[in-house]
Amino acid sequence: MTSDPQNKPLAGRIALVTGASRGIGYATAKALGAAGAQVIAVARTVGGLEELDDEIKASGGSATLVPLDITDYDGLDRMGASLYERWGKLDILVANAGVLGVITPITHLEPKEWQTLLDVNLTANWRLLRSMDPLLRQSEDARAVFLSSSVGSKARAYWGGYAITKAGLEMMARTYALETQKTNTKVVIVNPGGTRTAMRAKAMPGEDPATLPSPDAQAQKILSIIQDPALESGAFVDLKN
Repeated sequence: MTSDPQNKPLAGRIALVTGASRGIGYATAKALGAAGAQVIAVARTVGGLEELDDEIKASGGSATLVPLDITDYDGLDRMGASLYERWGKLDILVANAGVLGVITPITHLEPKEWQTLLDVNLTANWRLLRSMDPLLRQSEDARAVFLSSSVGSKARAYWGGYAITKAGLEMMARTYALETQKTNTKVVIVNPGGTRTAMRAKAMPGEDPATLPSPDAQAQKILSIIQDPALESGAFVDLKN
């Protein structure tokens, strides 16, 4: 596999992706590896991570697999310390891991379901950001990408639990963008829109997946956003547009 810098524009860059064992996270980690980044792939599913590792290696890239539940908050802190010891920085953060929860009237959500949505979609991302912020600040040109949804800014009946946590995630990202505007870190919120994933199939069981873009197609758009030198920090990018 060629090592031509033109084909590896992210050579020397360290990129961490959560939810990397399937869907958009898997595809984005694969695209980052093919572009030359050293990928830290975080997910619970070991089998999916191993498949990802094989694909990244086949493209001439390199990955470090981290089998970790995103709600293991102490584990996130340990991971941050390990990354600092090994690389001393983080150039790209793709906060992709999330859960849909139950599509139901908001008053019908069970307390346990509500707590899981908060733990995974919001608190875990705050803990992740808290752990990775010192590493991002060591990068000469850092990118922090947060995957959200259109329901994070536009209410939809029965999607309340998911929507509320995504709204919180977006406010966290916008706040972080303001707090880092004098640093080398740029923050972006990405709405991938309908994509051919297991989460989408759960939300829209009657939908024909062939009508939706693939995770690989969306990952290439995310890769372009990460590499955009004119990226405006705090921007919301809708991949449907």
